[in-house]
Amino acid sequence: MAEFGLTTALPVLLLLTSLVPAAVIFLLPEERERTRRTINMAGAVAKVALTGVAIAGVLAGIEYEWRRTLVPGIDLVLRIDPIPLLFVTLSSLLWLTTTVYAIGYLERGERRSRFFGFFSLCVTATIGIALAGNLVTFLLFYELLTVATYPLVVHQGTRRALLGGRAYLLYSVTGGAVLLVGVAWLHALAGPVEFLDYAPLAGLADTHRTALTLIFVLLVGGLGVKTAIVPLHGWLPQAMVAPAPVSSLLHAVAVVKAGAYGIVRVVYDLYGLALVAQLRLLVPLLVVASVTIVYGSLRALVQDDLKRRLAYSTVSQLSYIVLGVGIASLAGVTGGLMHLIHQGIQKVTLFYCAGTLAKTLGVTKVSQLDGVGRRMPVTMTAFTIAALGMIGIPPTAGFITKWHLGLGGLAAGQGWVVGVLLLSSVLNAAYFLPAIARAWFRRPVATGAGPAAPERGRERDPWLILPGVATGASVLVVGLLAGAPLSPASWAATIAEEVVGP
Repeated sequence: MAEFGLTTALPVLLLLTSLVPAAVIFLLPEERERTRRTINMAGAVAKVALTGVAIAGVLAGIEYEWRRTLVPGIDLVLRIDPIPLLFVTLSSLLWLTTTVYAIGYLERGERRSRFFGFFSLCVTATIGIALAGNLVTFLLFYELLTVATYPLVVHQGTRRALLGGRAYLLYSVTGGAVLLVGVAWLHALAGPVEFLDYAPLAGLADTHRTALTLIFVLLVGGLGVKTAIVPLHGWLPQAMVAPAPVSSLLHAVAVVKAGAYGIVRVVYDLYGLALVAQLRLLVPLLVVASVTIVYGSLRALVQDDLKRRLAYSTVSQLSYIVLGVGIASLAGVTGGLMHLIHQGIQKVTLFYCAGTLAKTLGVTKVSQLDGVGRRMPVTMTAFTIAALGMIGIPPTAGFITKWHLGLGGLAAGQGWVVGVLLLSSVLNAAYFLPAIARAWFRRPVATGAGPAAPERGRERDPWLILPGVATGASVLVVGLLAGAPLSPASWAATIAEEVVGP
């Protein structure tokens, strides 16, 4: 009986470890800094601990599911399966590091209770998206994510922040409406359809081929807004006006990753790879992803603002996941799934470091990076490792992703994918290496926050420095231990074997 209780309760507990802190933090006065910090950290640590319990249980063959009827014929379902658990693990670990970083970044900021309340609510929505057992549950949490993230984007309250928030809201609401049409149409056509239940759609493949194709386009198109697929990416660079912890959350944990994760679930867990191939939708996915990869990199090349350069890098890098989705081979699927983790740890490191440079030295542009490696060597070391990972330099996590995607493209008879990956790597190098070179090999110059000479003591705040060090180190560790059990690469390979089949 105890085991039954845990199998039902664990998905809900994973939600509550951020939902309860959100509710409490909203009610806290601004001056209750220590209490707010304790609640934040307790919730984040509890979520990581529960994620460990879920991993151990799934490895032991335990099935975790919570189900309630919303209206007749529609259930709310939270279920812990291998792909959801991969996303939950990423979200839980990076929520912990981002919480630490946000505490340091906003130590003396205004409206901190509102910020951390919505911050926790955003993570709640992300976990709900991860654990959704059907499209209706997914849609509800997906829309909650939009609502919870908007106040974070406009947190600073400036005109620029409000304009960025308006763009984010316009794109997200439009994408959500398109997704809703697709979900409603599919429900009307096939009735209640749950993830990993392929029979209802497979049975309609011959009689409703056109409808299934159009529904797929609606679902992927709606999700493509948050995934920042070209030409649906316009909101992302504008949203960079948000504080650095929000940018980290947007790019590595929540919004854009939720869109990419949704596409993964639609292809692998709703339609199934066989049906998507039968409908001839894999090549269009590959083409859209490839265009986005190259376009994002080209736009990143001409950005002097550091966060905007990183934003366009996200537009490009996130589509490696979509590229892997479209490669119907074991290595390709493995590469796309592992990049859910790899892109997250690399990009969150870059945004941690960019935020620390801005807050400590006043450096916000690539042209201001001269000599900052001497002034903040720990921060720039983490930045450099993550940037090399984005380029795909061995033995980083990014190299492991690109290696698998390249092998997957060849195995699937799509050799041109290797050309896209090589071009992307060259472009990645073209917009990251000059920034790294400026930081390490040019003499320091004066910025708005300090004198030109190298200084000691710039990196004394552990709340700001340790998160980037931890995630930056993980970029190397994940790459070096790619063959170890429970590494993202091994985990993704195990899932890919189930997706691709014999």
